[in-house]
Amino acid sequence: MAAAARTASRAFLRSTPATSSFRPAARSTRALLPTQVRASTRRGYASEAGKGGSSSIAIWAGLLGLGGAGAYFYLNGEKTPKGPFEATQADYQKVYDEIAARLANETDYDDGSYGPVLVRLAWHASGTYDKETNTGGSNGSTMRFAPESDHGANAGLKLARDFLEPVKAKFPWITYSDLWTLAGSAAIQELGGPQVPWRPGREDKDVAACTPDGRLPDAAKDHRHIRDVFIRMGFDDREMVALIGAHALGRAHKDRSGFDGPWDFSPTVFSNEFFRLLVEEKWNQRKWEGPTQFTDKGTSTLMMLPTDMALIKDKGFKQHVERYAKDNDAFFKEFSDVYVKLLELGVPFQSKPEDRFVFKPSE
Repeated sequence: MAAAARTASRAFLRSTPATSSFRPAARSTRALLPTQVRASTRRGYASEAGKGGSSSIAIWAGLLGLGGAGAYFYLNGEKTPKGPFEATQADYQKVYDEIAARLANETDYDDGSYGPVLVRLAWHASGTYDKETNTGGSNGSTMRFAPESDHGANAGLKLARDFLEPVKAKFPWITYSDLWTLAGSAAIQELGGPQVPWRPGREDKDVAACTPDGRLPDAAKDHRHIRDVFIRMGFDDREMVALIGAHALGRAHKDRSGFDGPWDFSPTVFSNEFFRLLVEEKWNQRKWEGPTQFTDKGTSTLMMLPTDMALIKDKGFKQHVERYAKDNDAFFKEFSDVYVKLLELGVPFQSKPEDRFVFKPSE
C-alpha cells in the first residue's frame, strides 16, 4: 500500500501541468485501483443518471485529494493526515523558503534577480480591485487567463508566473492567489525591504472573473489619472505615493511597456532611493523614438516615467515624496502597511488581521 501511494505521488509530480494540479494524479492513481473499482468508474460515466454516477464522483473526489495532499506530504517526509489538510504557518514558511531559495539560485533575469518581477506580479494581480463593485483584486488569480493575461499592463508577467510554477508543483495545496501574493511579500523582504505580514485565504477563480482592461495605472498619464486609479481601490494620497515607491525595484522594458531603463542604481535592493533621486536629481526629457520619459542629467542612465514626475509636480503628492526621501524608516513602515492592504483588497478572509504571519527571511 505504501509503495502504491509513493508511485501515485511520483506520477502526480511528473505529469502536473501549469493549469491543473490534480487531473494527472487521478489518472496515474487510477491504474493502481482494483479492476472492479476501475470498471465501476467507467460505468459511472456511461450509465444513465442515478446509476453509479454518485459513487464514481465520490471515488474521483477521493483520488483528487490523495493526489494533491499525498504528494505534498510524501515530498516533505511527513505522514499523510487522516483528515483534510489544513496548512499552518510552518507550512507557509516552507513555501516562503522555497521562493527565497529560487530567488537566490535563479539569477538569469535582468539585474540578477526575479524579485522585482514577483513584486510586480503581486501588485498587478491585486491592483485591479474596484471597491464599488467589489470585483478584481488578488482573490482569484485571474491573470492566469486571457484576456487579463494579455492586458498591456501585464506584459512580461508570464515570466513571474512561470517562475512560481515549480513552487506550486511542490506545494499543490496552496492556491495561485495565495502563492502570488506570498511571493510578492517574500520578494520585498528578500531584497532588503521591510517585513510584510501576510495571511492566507484567497481562492482561485475561473476566466469568468477576469477584470476589464484599464484598471491598472498607465505610466504615460498625469496626477489626475493616478488618483482616479488608486481612489477606485480605496487609497489616499499618502498611500498612493508609498505604493509607487516600489519603483525602487526593477526596470522598464521597451518590448513590454515601451519605456526603458531602471529607476535607480540598485534595482534589486529595496530602499527609498527612488524618492531621493526623484527629489535631488535634475531630470530631462529623453530624446529618443520611444514614449515620453525622463533621464537623469548626471549619468543619463536612469529613468523616470511621466507618472513619477507627476509626484513632484502635485503638491498633495510632493509632501510625501520629500518625507520619504529624507526618512527611509518612515517609508519602510508606511509601504509595508499599504502593501499589505493592497494584497488583501476584496479578499473574504476568515482570519483576523492580527492573525497575519510574519515570515523569517533567508540568511
